[in-house]
Amino acid sequence: MKKTGAQILCESLIKEGVEVIFGFPGGAVLPLYDAFPQYPQLRHILVRHEQGAAHAADGYARATGKTGVCLATSGPGATNLVTGIANACLDSSPVVAITGQVATPFIGKDAFQEVDITGITLPITKHNHLVLDAKELARVVKEAFYIAQTGRPGPVLIDIPRDVFQQEAEFTYPGKVSLSGYKPTLFGHPSQIKRAAGMINGAEHPVIIAGRGVIISKAFAELRELAEKAQIPVVTTLLGIGCFPEAHVLSFGMLGMHGMAYANKAIDNADVIAAIGMRFDDRATGVVSAFAPQARIVHIDIDPAEIGKNVRVDVPIVGDIKNVLEVLNEQIIPRDHIEWFHQLDQWRREHPAIEIRECEGLLPQYVIRQIYEVTQGDAIIVTGVGQNQMWAAQFFFYDKPNSLISSGGLGTMGFELPAAIGAKVGCPDETVWCIAGDGGFQMTIQELATIAQENIAVKIAIINNGYLGMVRQWQELFYGRRYVHTQLSGPDFVKIAEAYGLAALRVRDKREVTAAIEKAMEHQGPFLIDFIVEPEENVFPIVPPGATLVEALELPRPEIVTPLT
Repeated sequence: MKKTGAQILCESLIKEGVEVIFGFPGGAVLPLYDAFPQYPQLRHILVRHEQGAAHAADGYARATGKTGVCLATSGPGATNLVTGIANACLDSSPVVAITGQVATPFIGKDAFQEVDITGITLPITKHNHLVLDAKELARVVKEAFYIAQTGRPGPVLIDIPRDVFQQEAEFTYPGKVSLSGYKPTLFGHPSQIKRAAGMINGAEHPVIIAGRGVIISKAFAELRELAEKAQIPVVTTLLGIGCFPEAHVLSFGMLGMHGMAYANKAIDNADVIAAIGMRFDDRATGVVSAFAPQARIVHIDIDPAEIGKNVRVDVPIVGDIKNVLEVLNEQIIPRDHIEWFHQLDQWRREHPAIEIRECEGLLPQYVIRQIYEVTQGDAIIVTGVGQNQMWAAQFFFYDKPNSLISSGGLGTMGFELPAAIGAKVGCPDETVWCIAGDGGFQMTIQELATIAQENIAVKIAIINNGYLGMVRQWQELFYGRRYVHTQLSGPDFVKIAEAYGLAALRVRDKREVTAAIEKAMEHQGPFLIDFIVEPEENVFPIVPPGATLVEALELPRPEIVTPLT
């Protein structure tokens, strides 16, 4: 039986298990939108900007482990997806982006709303495809989802001209995919795993660095088994937070630019590092030439391009983290490292990092901590980028697997609100808190309309300091306090929320924080709280530009009085 290209696309998406599409209509995709009523299985969520669609698909993918889908028209609709696609690419998030294109006779003629979106997105997608015949659609969709989900996950773009949506073709959905040249390595080489086991077994000062690859592979139990069996401290990257319970005695927090000083010292003094599902980006390593100067490094990653790219590796292992750790753990000899942990504990006492100083005003760290206390850690936290992101990483304890969603590699302001929408849509029974700065929040503030229209019960905490906080902090510390274009005269966020029909309130006094969070939690729908915090509060520790991990600036000890334990 023949179907139109639009029908074939919808049928194919359903075959792939797609339930939600985040999109925005336009001329080139109108034939597809006209077909949607025939497929009530596909829930379309109308965003207010295409960038929001891409971030929502990304947040949905991270929260659920499924592939997120976003949709835009040609030209500016397609280019508005680009930031979200790049974000998904750098953070290894499986997203299929579908764009409309001008009709095939007009391609290459600078037609109205024509842009070469496959050319634009070539560097930031795992694969993309311009479909010129409806007969190709089913195969292309099957391949797109396979590529997005397998190996190192990432975004795939399908560009479909308007007339291809209207063409008719026989519909048969492929049963399998066979792509020559694309065969991700899933199992590590036995001899390399044996070498890694020998190195770990012989270590006196071992450290595990765990990254997002552990979360993607769902290797939570395997990582814990390795750490407990060999008694190895675990530090995480920013995106690795949530792969190992932070209440565990072997957890030593986040490393890197804003990581715990004691975690960075552990890296600096390690003799063996097992780097698992992380890519040694600059925010994690500081000065690469001085990173882990005494350590031999085992690097396990599914993407061979990441191994040896930034840091010299002694034992490379390419494979899926879960599969590799299952084999590795069988060869690990149980032991302890008592002297090493005595040293680590001493560093933790000497360099406290998760404590709050006394202050008359409202501190952002206190807000984050109270969200943790009220939720008891049972929440998905979705953050923007900057100070709010780092405070959320430091002061909320992540014992629940995969409970932090944030923009890591691209550092995208405005990611938080639409990504929180995607996370809540994907996990409707979970509590989802969006932690936003007042600067980043204004970049995608229009998605409050999406939340209102769809009644998506996201809880929003704006950490409102009246600045582009992290940029201001750099200007303070490294540019002689010359605050150039970083002070914000922001709007009344409560009134804006109410204008969209959302419940909201403002908090200025720390004595009101807990009650406000409880009120938001008790409210059945979405809720926004505008927290007016100390304007020039800084994030510590911070590794200055050009410095090593152990040269971090820390909060002076006399100011620290309220422990977070």
